[in-house]
Amino acid sequence: MSLLARYGPWAIVAGASEGTGQAFARQLAAAGLDCLLIARREAPLTALADELRGQYGVECITATIDLARPDACDLIVAAVADREIGLFVANAGGDPAGVPFLDRPAEAWADLIARNVTTTMRCCHHFAGPMRDRGRGGLLLVGSGACYGGANNMAVYAGTKAFDLCLAEGLWSELRPHGVDVLYLSLGRTDTPELRRFLGEKGVPVPDGLASPDAVAELGLARLPDGPVHNWGQEDDDIGRLPQSAAQRRARVEMIAAASQAIYGKSDQAAGGSATRKRS
Repeated sequence: MSLLARYGPWAIVAGASEGTGQAFARQLAAAGLDCLLIARREAPLTALADELRGQYGVECITATIDLARPDACDLIVAAVADREIGLFVANAGGDPAGVPFLDRPAEAWADLIARNVTTTMRCCHHFAGPMRDRGRGGLLLVGSGACYGGANNMAVYAGTKAFDLCLAEGLWSELRPHGVDVLYLSLGRTDTPELRRFLGEKGVPVPDGLASPDAVAELGLARLPDGPVHNWGQEDDDIGRLPQSAAQRRARVEMIAAASQAIYGKSDQAAGGSATRKRS
């Protein structure tokens, strides 16, 4: 099934102004999906929307929204209006500071939590409902390998990414019997403008071997039907430097879904167990 048939007619890309967000938008538009682009900066969104309309002939609208606002999800819903959303890509939420927890005010960390946790959760809740009713759609949460454990200078950032990982795994288990795909795309170092700004501010040279945003977006869309998690640069059953492989995470979610029947009775999660699609 094509991307358009599975995830169209409209896709939302939150955090579309540059880097991987732009790459997702371009590849979705190339596949024929109309796009709603969201970010804080208006100028790059407008330029990207003009590019996508001109090159691919799709509809493309923009919404300048700070995803840390308490009403960010409401503003996104208002921008969507009556459009049918088949794919929600949560791509925003980096931490440009990279400093110890006590070196920033609590309010700054609260904004990061709002952006990565609260707004993401609310948007998933709002847009997954109609997807479930239609029997198709997708949620793609772009994350980080920081999700697997805390570290110095990343205490809150890692915590928010761990939340998104667990959220994606739970939603994958609940929604796959209804034809809705969910993926947490765990990235390593990716060659984005934000990373280059961060390294420049720290006086650190840009390392070799960075992933390209185009490759990240291409892989994320290709792996979306095979959730709940994919670790960049690793095969499905490869542990690598992480505590668990994607296949082990999947098996864990399936095991818990089966065990929960003793508490909740027969569930959609258990019913969907035989439908798991795996890749090497």
